Amino acid sequence: MDAIHTASDIDTLQQLNADCIRSVQTSDVRRFEDLLAGDFLCSLPDGALLDRAAFLEYTRRPVAITGLAAEDVVIRMFGDVAIIHARTTYRTADGSAGGGRYTDVWVRRNGRWLAVSAHVTRLVSA
Repeated sequence: MDAIHTASDIDTLQQLNADCIRSVQTSDVRRFEDLLAGDFLCSLPDGALLDRAAFLEYTRRPVAITGLAAEDVVIRMFGDVAIIHARTTYRTADGSAGGGRYTDVWVRRNGRWLAVSAHVTRLVSA
């Protein structure tokens, strides 16, 4: 891949990552329907493994957090596969700070980037 193509892909993946964060915060199931591959799987902090349909249903529920943001985003590309690592920050319903990490795997299929996997963790306060 040439550098111009890679830069374009990085820009696209940065936007898709931002869309995912916004979609989690706003329970935007329609946007996730566009972003997730049919064989998408997500590991949640409690150990649950959700397929695409279960994840979309999970996403329909309003979240109790505010100010969700992705920080320290790292995008690594391997041809038609990209891995995104990032740290999250947010406020819980009681106003306390929360955070975690996630890793998303994206695959280019038929010219479109689709999420095929997500793994989410939460930081535990000491």
